[in-house]
Amino acid sequence: MSTVSNNELPPVVELTHLDHLWFQVSGTLCNLTCHHCFISCSPKNDTFGYLTLEEVKRRLEESATLGVKEYYFTGGEPFLNPEMVPIVVETLRYGPATVLTNGTVLKDPWLSVLREAEMASPYSLEFRVSIDGFSPETNDPIRGEGTFQRAIRGIQKLVEIGFLPIITATRTWPEAEDQQIVSQFVDTLKSIGYERPRLKILPPLQIGAEAERTHSYRDSERVTRRMMQGFDASQLVCEHSRIVTDRGVYVCPILIEADDANLGDTLTLSTKPYALNHGACYTCYQYGAICSNAPSTVRTAPSKTHDANFELLK
Repeated sequence: MSTVSNNELPPVVELTHLDHLWFQVSGTLCNLTCHHCFISCSPKNDTFGYLTLEEVKRRLEESATLGVKEYYFTGGEPFLNPEMVPIVVETLRYGPATVLTNGTVLKDPWLSVLREAEMASPYSLEFRVSIDGFSPETNDPIRGEGTFQRAIRGIQKLVEIGFLPIITATRTWPEAEDQQIVSQFVDTLKSIGYERPRLKILPPLQIGAEAERTHSYRDSERVTRRMMQGFDASQLVCEHSRIVTDRGVYVCPILIEADDANLGDTLTLSTKPYALNHGACYTCYQYGAICSNAPSTVRTAPSKTHDANFELLK
């Protein structure tokens, strides 16, 4: 990952409060090899490994002393971790949880246990399912042959058991086509019984596999100190989040492959400020809240119809 190349010192962001704690629960292992993955996860990428249930329990206990309000699980594909279901059940004792999944390996018994755990918990359980096209023709060239139908079946399982998954798609089409693409996503999701689908459109991050598919960040695509003047830093994930991996605690889910993003072995050590010296920080600056389930970035389709006034997700 490239960093600031000129002589200007990058702006520094303080962690004002640790609201969100992420877990790289399946490391970089995934059952898919998506051409736009910003960490280049795949069935063969074991750069980062699984987190154990005991490790997650230890971090949850530590997080309770720091006032963490919400938990996120990512990978790789989280459900490749054989302890994923008990990990989520345990987390629901501490706060709301969100699992980011490609939806292709979900099993009915797992979802039954998780639904029961959510019903018994005072906290909510969310799923974010990644699909990057509204049909096999638009999705599979990015995520792999047959992945659209498998993900659709996963979404149907979630909806049938009572969850309302957030469908996320990385923009791999021209931005001018957003309205049309969103409309087609809504049509597809309604056709499988998801009456009011929740959608989140993500900007591409020009690192990992996406840098090879298109291009990496240019030298001009960096956050400067002048840009931060008057900017609401709470829009940046590093202002209120950290991520636990099997290699330590990193500043955010996007930068786990950057050496300078490893902030230590404990959550307390990770609360230090962080310099925005990566191109990916520029995308965060542009769009804000691209990692979390912020209300401003998740929209529910109208119940009866949708039209050109449907709000786009940016």
